[in-house]
Amino acid sequence: MGAADTDRGTDARASAGTPPSLAALPCDGFVEALASKAPVPGGGGAAALVGAIGAALGNMVGSLTIGKPRYADVEQDVALLKEQTDALQDALLSLVEQDAEAFLPLSRAYGLPKGNDAERTHRTEVMEECLCTCCAVPLQIMEKCCEAIGLHEQFAAKGAALAISDVGCGAVCCKAALQAASLNVLANTALMQNRSHAEEVDREARALLEEYVPRADALFAEVSVRLAAPSA
Repeated sequence: MGAADTDRGTDARASAGTPPSLAALPCDGFVEALASKAPVPGGGGAAALVGAIGAALGNMVGSLTIGKPRYADVEQDVALLKEQTDALQDALLSLVEQDAEAFLPLSRAYGLPKGNDAERTHRTEVMEECLCTCCAVPLQIMEKCCEAIGLHEQFAAKGAALAISDVGCGAVCCKAALQAASLNVLANTALMQNRSHAEEVDREARALLEEYVPRADALFAEVSVRLAAPSA
């Protein structure tokens, strides 16, 4: 969730707190909540969910590979990839909740009084702390999406060829989630008073984008070529 979404934070539903489990909502329920005026879920939670979906697509390729005689020589490798991807899926789904939990205090901080110097100082201090937390969660989402892109590269190399399109789909989802999460980082660092810390976080986010967006693009291109000229 970006700090700029302050109108959502003032909605009456903010006082109700975070829903019991955003990630456990049915698909239509999550989409409806996302489209509403509720303070959460927002862009960060959506990015985490898309990242989990992307990871799951790679994981599916692993599931379709294990047990096939043709891939017996890489079965142990793929099983390990699946274990790692299981952990990533869980982490990204957890980050859906963590993004919501991080944003709600910030949405409330915007409502703190600022009628005198003491109140303004307190409000600034509270908001700065909240902004730091709100930056940390989407940065974690970015890191997990990068890990997932790396695993997709291995699924492309070792997974069942008939499911290669799902590797490409997964990589594209993880790339989109990575980029979406980065915007949530930037939305929050832009408002931070501690510019040194903000610039450090921005550098971390840019470094992840600069390495992993091209890797996801390369994987998409590889899958596209393999689908256009399938092996016999």
